[in-house]
Amino acid sequence: MRIGIIGGGIAGLAAAYELEKARSAGEPVEYTLFEAGPRLGGSIASEIVNGAVLERGPDSFLTEKPAAAELCRELGLGGELIPSNDAQRKTCIVVCNRLVPLPDGLMFLVPTRLVPTALTRLFSLRTKIRMGLELLHPLRPAQGDEPVAALVERHYGAEAVDRLADPLLSGIYGGDAAELSAQAVLPRLVEMERKYGSLTRGMLAAHRQMRASARAASQFTKNPHAGKRAPAAIFTSLRGGMQQMVDAIAAWLDPASIRLNAPVSALRKADEGWQVESGGKAHGFDGIVVAAQAWAAGVLLGEADPDLAADLAAIPYSSSITVNLVYDESRIGALPEGFGFLVPASEGRAMLACTFVHRKFLGRTPPGKAVLRAFLGGMRNEALLAEPDDALIARVRRELSEILGARVLPAGVEPGHAQVSRWRRAMAQYAVGHKERMARISARVAALPGLRLAGNAYDGIGIPDCVRLGRQAARELAAPGTKAAASAR
Repeated sequence: MRIGIIGGGIAGLAAAYELEKARSAGEPVEYTLFEAGPRLGGSIASEIVNGAVLERGPDSFLTEKPAAAELCRELGLGGELIPSNDAQRKTCIVVCNRLVPLPDGLMFLVPTRLVPTALTRLFSLRTKIRMGLELLHPLRPAQGDEPVAALVERHYGAEAVDRLADPLLSGIYGGDAAELSAQAVLPRLVEMERKYGSLTRGMLAAHRQMRASARAASQFTKNPHAGKRAPAAIFTSLRGGMQQMVDAIAAWLDPASIRLNAPVSALRKADEGWQVESGGKAHGFDGIVVAAQAWAAGVLLGEADPDLAADLAAIPYSSSITVNLVYDESRIGALPEGFGFLVPASEGRAMLACTFVHRKFLGRTPPGKAVLRAFLGGMRNEALLAEPDDALIARVRRELSEILGARVLPAGVEPGHAQVSRWRRAMAQYAVGHKERMARISARVAALPGLRLAGNAYDGIGIPDCVRLGRQAARELAAPGTKAAASAR
């Protein structure tokens, strides 16, 4: 059986890894991975500059989603996995150029503790009163999809959207709470509203259930310490940068099966399998994993299924920019506590967020150095991509000085190193109606034997989701009894 993989990001690499495992185990599987660019890994890219690990793209993955960590362990990188420094985890929101910490007891977007919510400077008195009265919110029967902003505003008001939902979701998706799908992005909150009415009551009930489950586990094992272990860190990364995962997968793969600088110009359904055109040559395969962005997949699949192609092309994407600045700590003032801060759109800034990298993951920055990582772009600021590096660095330095204060970051203090990375149309947006669109896409893909899709546009945007979907796609195509496997015999 021959399987083609289009796209050398982490989803495509995960698919190739799965197929290489099968081939190494003696299964009759061959694969070819086509990557349009000169390198593998997509937006995962790390550099070590004067001992500091600088991430150009994602710096970590969610610990609670196991697929990425499991793959790292299979690759022999288990000893390189490091947790985020949650003892210092604290996030602030910029409000009128002041850093205001998120209140304790905030479970994503839901306040669950009265006193911290009442005392925070993040919200006005009117919003705090509304948050208290939210406990009386009536049940809401299941209805159609809606924007996240509508769900949050219905419960907590417009200020909670502006200062909480929008900056948090912008930091995750690079998107707009007024456009993102509540059903796709916050399914637990949608279900809580249906079941409890109040999101606060729903979140408190879920928290009580978690504590009860922990106590039950302790009694079942007769171990008084069971369920009392320190919670796992929220984020996990690799000691030498996320690039370690890419390099380890690439080292595992058969070099003859990897085609770099090999854009695919056409993808056609053949009588038996699929035909890929790249570099002026046609390549036949029994199955295909399309692990490119959905908009690119739509272009390639236009001939095979115009309806599928239209739905793929309709998935919106945002672009992003990361700016890494490395400073000598002796030349700047003391940074605020925590991991960094988020910037609401209402502040009128180019920056969406800034991470104090040297605090988030210990041991990846030399002593005496501070690494500040700024994020720009998103759905509202695509025009920033056209600005030259020097202009972006100057803008970030100016905004950091204004937000942190001249005593902390004097405008005249130059960073020892500055690095700009642009990621065009890289982050899929789960817009309103995403679940319905995915149902249509899944049905159309099922009608095309030997085709699978993988990437951040479908069922999760993070690295673990991409790894899971890539490996799953490869397993399904290579499994005995599938139509792709049958056509190879």
